[in-house]
Amino acid sequence: MNTTHLNTQHLHSFENVHFAGAPLQTARRAMILVHGRGGSAQDILTLSRFFEADGSQNTANNIAFLAPEATHNTWYPNSFLAPLQSNEPGLSSGLQVIQDCFAHVQSFGISAAETYLLGFSQGACLALEFAARTAQRFGGILGFSGGVIGPDGTPRNYAGNFAETPVFLGCSDRDPHIPKVRVEETAAIFTNMGAKVEMKLYPNMQHTIIQDEIEIAQRIVNPVLVGV
Repeated sequence: MNTTHLNTQHLHSFENVHFAGAPLQTARRAMILVHGRGGSAQDILTLSRFFEADGSQNTANNIAFLAPEATHNTWYPNSFLAPLQSNEPGLSSGLQVIQDCFAHVQSFGISAAETYLLGFSQGACLALEFAARTAQRFGGILGFSGGVIGPDGTPRNYAGNFAETPVFLGCSDRDPHIPKVRVEETAAIFTNMGAKVEMKLYPNMQHTIIQDEIEIAQRIVNPVLVGV
């Protein structure tokens, strides 16, 4: 496993990754879940129950869940809209931990196309930025209340192509932390990079995850699991 870090002031560590679901030795799929500011790995892992086997014979115990935990429960100190350098070294360190999770999953023979990326709030921002910087065919990308990182006008010279990766972006239309224009910008970026994007802006929704978002996410994940 490659654990070369992007910044010598490494804040976050692969040693703080929590696991649930199927063991990687027997899993067919994997999902990396990234918690929000003030959250924890165990918090975000509670979402795994929505993506586990539905009781049918072919889907039992075939997905592994990994959730890295940020040092002091915060990936980077400032708003995701702040200048990039103001969020270092946390930003680069957080991106590296997600990369370490992917490398670990791949060491068990699970490809990116069999791996899902999920994040909420600050974790969604980090997960979406990671996905944009490493664009390829993922199993799916689920961004709850997030967008790509950096101030308005940040160059988005991302390389790679998502090759029709299904992506869901859900957020309130008046989220106190995530401007809807950034969600829309993120949707446009991912679409232009070859993703199949579904975006929903929910009127007056609080900064949370609602049942409709979960159901859309399940439709992205579960059809792949059924019958494999």
